[in-house]
Amino acid sequence: MAEHPPRTPHASPAAAQPAEDGPGGGRPADGPAAGLTVDDIRAAHKLLSGVSRSTAMEGSRYLSRLVGAPVHLKCENLQRTGSFKIRGAYVRIAGLSARQRAAGVVAASAGNHAQGVALAATLLGVRSTVFMPVDAPLPKIAATRDYGAEVRLCGQVVDEALTAAQEYARETGAVLIHPFDHPDIVVGQGTVGLEILEQCPEVRTIVVGMGGGGLAAGIALAVKSLRPDVRIVGVQAAGAACYPPSLAAGRPVAIEEPATMADGIKVGRPGEVPFRIVDALVDEVRTVSEDALSSALLLCLERAKMVVEPAGASPVAALLADPGAFEGPVVAVLSGGNVDPLLMQRIQRHGMAVAGRYLSLRLRLTDRPGALATLLGVLSGTEANVLDISHVRTDPRLGLTEVEVELHLETEGPRHCAEVESALRAAGYTVIG
Repeated sequence: MAEHPPRTPHASPAAAQPAEDGPGGGRPADGPAAGLTVDDIRAAHKLLSGVSRSTAMEGSRYLSRLVGAPVHLKCENLQRTGSFKIRGAYVRIAGLSARQRAAGVVAASAGNHAQGVALAATLLGVRSTVFMPVDAPLPKIAATRDYGAEVRLCGQVVDEALTAAQEYARETGAVLIHPFDHPDIVVGQGTVGLEILEQCPEVRTIVVGMGGGGLAAGIALAVKSLRPDVRIVGVQAAGAACYPPSLAAGRPVAIEEPATMADGIKVGRPGEVPFRIVDALVDEVRTVSEDALSSALLLCLERAKMVVEPAGASPVAALLADPGAFEGPVVAVLSGGNVDPLLMQRIQRHGMAVAGRYLSLRLRLTDRPGALATLLGVLSGTEANVLDISHVRTDPRLGLTEVEVELHLETEGPRHCAEVESALRAAGYTVIG
C-alpha cells in the first residue's frame, strides 16, 4: 500500500466555487456557498428525510480482531439505488429553479451516479437523460431505465459519455448533474458523515473510498466541523490515484489512463469543489492494489455477508493491508453494492487466488486403468476440492505410457496447499508445476 503523507488539516475548507449555483439553487458563487458549512449538510439531511435511507452500521468481529479495535461498516451498499449517490443527486436536482427543472437534467455514468440521478429526477418529476458507455454492464443499464431515465449509449469510456452529455446540455438546455464537482453534491454526500456521528459517536477514524472526492469531502466537512479530533482517511485504487499528485501540486492534476476494476472510483482528475475540501480536511490518502480490492470484496461477502462493489470495498482493503495504522473505533464506509454478476464471479476467483485458496498443479501418471481414481483418492484424503481436471496424452515430452494430469483445486489457504502437495509427494507423485 502507498499513502499520501499525513498533513495538518487547515481550520476550515478553502472556498469552493460552484459551477452554477450553490445549495438551494440560488446562492451566488461569492456568497455563502463559497464556504460550505455543516449547516448546509444539516439542511440537506432534512431535505433527504423520506428519500434516502439512514443506512445500517454493522460491527465486524473479524476486522475488529485484525485492527485491535472496534470496526464498524457503514452500509451505503444498502442505500436506495445501491449506493450513496442518491443523496447528492437529489439535493442537486431539488435545488434547481422551475425553469431549470423544465429543461430536464442530463448525466454521464457507468452505473451508480446514473441510477442516483434517474431516481432523484423521477421523484422530483424532472425528465432525465443519462449517457452511458456502450459496454456498461447490462444490469446497470436496465436499472437506470427502470428508475425512469432515458439511457443513451455512447463511447467506450465514461469520459466519452460525459462529452456527449455536455454537448446534449448545450443543445437542449438540460442541466448537467456532475457526479462530484458541485457544492450541492458535496453537501448531499456529507449527510453520510452526520449519520456516522449519530450511530457511532465514539468514532476515532473514518475510512472512505475516493474517486473525484465528493463523498470524502462531504464526510470530512460534516465530521470535522463537529468532531475535529476524528481522523479522515481517503482510499484510492493505485491504478486510478489522482489525489496524491494533486495534493502534492496543490491543485487538481489529471492522470493518464486510470485503470482499476473499481469503476466507482475510476476518476482521472479530482473535482475543483471537493479537492479544496479534501486538501483542507482529509488527514491522509492511501492507495490499495487490485489484489487488495479483490481480497476485501471476498471478505465482505464471506464474513460480513455483504454484496459490495470493488469501490465500496476499498476502505476494507486499506484495513486489510495495514491494520495497525488505524486508531479505533473505526468506521469503514461501504459506499456501494452495484456489481455486475459476471464481474463478481471473476473478482471472487481472483480474490480466492490471492488468498492462496486455489491450487493449480500438474502431475505425470502411468496411463493405465484406475490411475486417476487412485490420484483422486489421495486428494480426497486431503479434503481439497477438485474444481477441474484435464488429461494430456499427446505432448511429445510424454513417454509412450505416460499421461499428464492438470488439476485445479480449491483449498483452505496457503498452509492447506502445502499439505496437499506434501501428501501427493508422499504418495509417490512428482509435482511438475
